[in-house]
Amino acid sequence: MFSIGEFAPLGRVSVRMLRHYDAIGLLWPAATDPGSGYRHYRADQLRRLNRIIALKDLGLTLAQVADILDDKVTVEELHGMLRLRRAQLEEQLRADAARLAGISARLRMIEQEGHMSTEDVVLKRIPQARVAELSAVAASYEGPDIGPVIGPLYQEMWRRLNQTGATVTGSPIAYYVPEPGADGDGQEVRVHAAVEVAAGTPAGDGTLDILDLPGIEAAATIVHRGPMDEAFRSMQILARWIDDNGYTPVGYAREVCLEFDPENPANWVHEFQLGVVRP
Repeated sequence: MFSIGEFAPLGRVSVRMLRHYDAIGLLWPAATDPGSGYRHYRADQLRRLNRIIALKDLGLTLAQVADILDDKVTVEELHGMLRLRRAQLEEQLRADAARLAGISARLRMIEQEGHMSTEDVVLKRIPQARVAELSAVAASYEGPDIGPVIGPLYQEMWRRLNQTGATVTGSPIAYYVPEPGADGDGQEVRVHAAVEVAAGTPAGDGTLDILDLPGIEAAATIVHRGPMDEAFRSMQILARWIDDNGYTPVGYAREVCLEFDPENPANWVHEFQLGVVRP
């Protein structure tokens, strides 16, 4: 058997934690010296200790852990719970990484404020286009909500497009429309992943939505180079141009993908097209 000081490192826990588990009846020592009170543990008690730590890492309270262990949770059930928790943590890491990238981009934006030129903004008319598209709802127009929706939409759209045999004639276009009933505060938006196809493309069998995307009579446009988590850099330039020239923006900007590098978002090139009117 092992003393508590020997057993704790084997289980990668502290002596204090083992004493606490003993006090609450979660993990008793195999033997306690009646004279000195020294606790001793057997090697096979590591099995129960491993389950305690695993269940704690799932976010369960010690009381919940005790209930589960008393019911003799199976190895298969424990594996399933851990796999679920791992997936949750991986998703959290992806979300945190996206937020970190956004913070870094915002810091760069702040450093560049006052040095941005609006000379690259072009006012032009955007003609109507025949497009094939799929759409889905995102929780808001914020990047962390848009990204997980639009990526899978495009993947599925290209897959279905290959089945239809429709002729692609232009660049992918992402555009956004507020969902009916949205209140404007963190409102849901419908994300449209589209691509321009031949003008005579028929509506089809429902595999994809085929429609005429309305033109924009007057659009303030700018070419954005780099990842989309830095889109606000170009949008801020657009906003300054719109304000300086006495326009009012209409809706959300369309995003036309001019260049796409799946390996390096720094090489992406998009044109943002934001409708404007005179007040």
